Amino acid sequence: MSEDLERFRVLLCGLGDFVRDAVVGQRGTVAEMAEVAHESVADTIYAIDKLSEEAISQWFLANWPASEPVEVVMEGIDDAESMCFPFGVDVLDTRWKCILDPIDGTRGLMYDKRSAWSLAGLAPQLGVTTRLSDLCVACMTELPTTKQWRADQVSAVRGRGLVSEAVNVLDGTRAPLVLKPSGAKQFEHGFSSLAKYFPEGRTLTAQIEELMWDKIIGAGKHDSPTIFDDQYICTGGQFYELLAGHDRMVGDIRPLVFRCLDLESSLVCHPYDAAAWLLLDEGGVIYESPLGGFPDAPLDTTSAVMWVAFANRDLAEIARPVLHETLAKLLSS
Repeated sequence: MSEDLERFRVLLCGLGDFVRDAVVGQRGTVAEMAEVAHESVADTIYAIDKLSEEAISQWFLANWPASEPVEVVMEGIDDAESMCFPFGVDVLDTRWKCILDPIDGTRGLMYDKRSAWSLAGLAPQLGVTTRLSDLCVACMTELPTTKQWRADQVSAVRGRGLVSEAVNVLDGTRAPLVLKPSGAKQFEHGFSSLAKYFPEGRTLTAQIEELMWDKIIGAGKHDSPTIFDDQYICTGGQFYELLAGHDRMVGDIRPLVFRCLDLESSLVCHPYDAAAWLLLDEGGVIYESPLGGFPDAPLDTTSAVMWVAFANRDLAEIARPVLHETLAKLLSS
């Protein structure tokens, strides 16, 4: 079975390479890429997103094995629609379900500020009951800014560890890449944050962070701040920062915050954003719900996903009970 899944890992890496090359080769000016293409029920779709969506169909038609029919679920396609390959196969006859975010981090990439990531996860087809926890293969591929010559790719088959490579986008050569989460035993002098990208809910999220860090390290007890905050505006980028040892804790609690504030917003993490969660697990990162347990969700384009990840178990044991206590205190008031 693992050998069969290895075939799919290679395929998802090939898909990521194709999306990366399509984006790198076709993107235009910032103004052109930042133009709003349309508004979906889950997110705003920009012009740069359309490049990758068109590439997806081309790639599946040309590369996905006809003997392994697959349903594709991705941002930009409503849940009511089915995109299945080989072309024309009924969704009831598919063996696999593939969830994609062709470009996770559109806003940073379209302004050429920071890499985006193409995310893919594969699970056995279980119909509408297929969930994130069923993913058995995953891949994330870096979509670089114009000044970058290197773009990383991380993939895995469940239970077999990470495969990480650095790709030279100038000549296509690949080299092994070693990724190792932080082994720090404390949070001081490191990067940790909760997602607060947009004005909605930012104040309450910051209050949660401030109270949490006060309980963990003590506010005002240091000559200079010792917890650093770096907002990478995409889940794939956050996952990479954890895997690479750059961040010690990252979390996205927007669904909880918005619910507390009675805000209607689709700007939360969705299952396609978390399509590469398996890589955290295979890399040794602790990935869980901020309320405890696994942050599961159906493989659709609209469900909200809330999660928190710690670079190692020692950090999780320090912060987890404090985070739970803080959320209970501030979100119930």
